[in-house]
Amino acid sequence: MNAPAASILVVDDEPDLRTLYELTLLREGYRVETASSMQEARQQLKDLRFDAVITDMRLPDGFGMELLRDLRDQQRRERCVVMTAYGSAENAVEALRSGAFDYLTKPVDLKQFRSVVASAVQGTGGVPVPRSSRNAGRTGSTAEPVGTGGAMDRIVGESPAIRNVKQRIAKVARSMAPVLIHGESGTGKELVAQALHASSQRAEGPLIAVNCGAIPENLLEAEFFGARKGSYTGASQDRDGYFQAARGGTLFLDEIGDLPLAMQSKLLRAIQERSVRPLGSTQEETVDVRIVSATHRDLAADVLSGRFRQDLYYRLNVIEIVIPPLRERREDLPALCAALLTRIAHESGIQPPMLTERALNTIASYPLPGNVRELENLLHRAVALTDGEELHVECAPSTAEAFGNRPLRPASPAPAAPPPSGTPATSGPAPCTPLPSDLQAWLDQQEREILVRALREANFNRTATAARLGISLRQIRYRIARLNIAAPNDNDVHDDLA
Repeated sequence: MNAPAASILVVDDEPDLRTLYELTLLREGYRVETASSMQEARQQLKDLRFDAVITDMRLPDGFGMELLRDLRDQQRRERCVVMTAYGSAENAVEALRSGAFDYLTKPVDLKQFRSVVASAVQGTGGVPVPRSSRNAGRTGSTAEPVGTGGAMDRIVGESPAIRNVKQRIAKVARSMAPVLIHGESGTGKELVAQALHASSQRAEGPLIAVNCGAIPENLLEAEFFGARKGSYTGASQDRDGYFQAARGGTLFLDEIGDLPLAMQSKLLRAIQERSVRPLGSTQEETVDVRIVSATHRDLAADVLSGRFRQDLYYRLNVIEIVIPPLRERREDLPALCAALLTRIAHESGIQPPMLTERALNTIASYPLPGNVRELENLLHRAVALTDGEELHVECAPSTAEAFGNRPLRPASPAPAAPPPSGTPATSGPAPCTPLPSDLQAWLDQQEREILVRALREANFNRTATAARLGISLRQIRYRIARLNIAAPNDNDVHDDLA
């Protein structure tokens, strides 16, 4: 037996457009009802249940946002798509933040219209997945085949901070709103992106993960948007980019803050227009993707300094998910260690060693600024060096010395000249300091500690601090903003030159 057709309510006060939308949807096999005002729409919603509501932003007796809020307050199941005038980015962002499933820009492209509506009704009433999703699934080299529970279960921990992250994932996954994941390196930003994808109506489509900082600048456009045969040296055939590969699914842009400004402009246009132009092509291609991005940088500070486009920032940061660093959820260490040990042992084909209280206390004494990634590396090393059934974690004092929580020291004196040939060395072996897994984060931490100490010694007078460190007042202000250093009574912090 065929599943019943999805039911859609179209709300628009322009008769010609309302008829056009209705005919388009009827041809796609949907059941369609229409309304020309807020009053008519509310009456239709009172009498009937729908799978999706498509509403114009401006109506004769109100705004589409009011209808959206009605659906949210009544906890209705209908997903709402809002149509807004071209260029009204703030309206689109407001609609997404208020719970809209997606938005369309007028004049509406009918191909995009059909795609967005198909995504909106998917999963409600047994409607098949969009055609683009079925096709895109074939690109599956980086698609996540994992189910919702599996992806969410890999975010280990029951601390309040992690529970908040999981609740936020569950709340926003069904929307098409762009999500910005913010967290320090090693906190698990890609795991959150995988959970968002697996919990969404796009779970059957591909999840394409892109490390924006790992692509050479001269290849960015071809990698993102695809290229046509002969468009550049070595392009022997047409090939798709990340946007085309992610059709019907999710495009995860990791370390989005590393994109150069020129590419940020092109990415913004692709997100706004929902279309891309492959390198060497004169035609644009419509792409149906959900954008999830991630960064360890302070993008708001990057906007202020001119390193990141403000309009792109607002497009990406419709919904923000902040992942807490490991130091803020130390109570999750036992569960994290157990889960990581199980995985490491499985990959190594051995029985997982027993996690003793002594080993756990040793691990808990480490600062672990590299977060879960550093914890995993530490456990890998411990498993490799453990003999017997119990896990033995070697004390590594150099870890804390290398990564933080150390006092500011004066510059070291110049090293002594090496002893003459044949003279035995009298000092002990040089300590083996592990290299940082994230150099920029480590440098930022050192810079922050120096600035905080210097500010305190100058009673938070920025001019005096700048003079003490040999930099300009403008530079000290920039660094304070970039590193998010808060001062006591910050509004009262004074500069001699302010």
